[in-house]
Amino acid sequence: MPLINMPEFSSHLLDEFAARGTARIDTPVIQPAAPFLDMAGEDLRRRIFLTESETGESLCLRPEFTIPVCLRHISNATGTPRRYCYLGEVFRQRREGDNEFYQAGIEDLGETATANADARAVNDAMQILESLIPGRRLTVTLGDQAVFEAVVRALGLPGGWQKRLIQSFGNNAHLRHLLMTLASPQAVSGLSPELVELLGQDEAALIAHIDRTMQETGYSTNASRSPREIAARLKEKQSLAETRLDGSALVLLTEFLSLELPMSQAPAALAGFADAAGLAMGAALVTFEARAEAMADLGVDLDKVTYRAAFGRPLDYYTGLVFEVSRENAVLAGGGRFDRLLTLLGASEDIPAVGFSLWLDRIEQARAR
Repeated sequence: MPLINMPEFSSHLLDEFAARGTARIDTPVIQPAAPFLDMAGEDLRRRIFLTESETGESLCLRPEFTIPVCLRHISNATGTPRRYCYLGEVFRQRREGDNEFYQAGIEDLGETATANADARAVNDAMQILESLIPGRRLTVTLGDQAVFEAVVRALGLPGGWQKRLIQSFGNNAHLRHLLMTLASPQAVSGLSPELVELLGQDEAALIAHIDRTMQETGYSTNASRSPREIAARLKEKQSLAETRLDGSALVLLTEFLSLELPMSQAPAALAGFADAAGLAMGAALVTFEARAEAMADLGVDLDKVTYRAAFGRPLDYYTGLVFEVSRENAVLAGGGRFDRLLTLLGASEDIPAVGFSLWLDRIEQARAR
């Protein structure tokens, strides 16, 4: 692989991290691939460089730092709260080339005052960028996965549809497609007329038909699912396909996703939306308002931070706050809250977590300009 140069400002960056009480952590370049494939999201999965060990274990070149830092924290059995920083190469397939580049960042693990930790992450990212590229106008965009989930759940959709919509958060094109599907439901495609008829009848008849078909085709010897599991999956798909979102609910969801305003106005706007729509969004709104207050207490100018209800980031492990800091449409920093990730990676207890990454190649270009 071609060598790339460590950014010239890396020493200054590490000083910034140290001043914020972080401990630098190093992780191997070669990582087990499974955690990234399972938890990182479709966008990142497509860009991973995969390989294998001598024993056949699936490995990859490190595509990001959050998962490796969390794995290292778990393996070291370190108590919380802990603040880690990192700086090193990551490897992703990118359309513009430069598949190897440097990232740095901070991961804040175990801080139970989550609103304060969220505010600190946003403020740290802004302050560090301002120190690296002083005098440059930065654009800060903030979203909230938890608020979106609260709206979806309050609409009373079936669990399967809630899961689909929540998983698509941040992918606006896919989300629009799902809303169009909800507005005009259609039957599951590719099914024989006999199977469609059986879906509307007794489940036992459907299972028997699937079992008979599997036996006749010889599929049953290699099938990973039983006839009962396949029948349940078909019924779920049929139910999802036939679900129609009530017209007023579709209007409410569309209205919510169109919200875009300064953070100084966002808590009141969200509370007003929930009241007018009759949606119970309690805890998500309380957390959102507490985060805004904590950001203001740290000196963040909320008029210069934009809240966009439809804004998300293309990683599956986010659970609440998501944000990006940009300059001239180039994302220089991005991060968010990932409270479920450490448990999924094997931690014995729930560990709240928030963090952000800095894209050092883009920062270097901004400095050069």
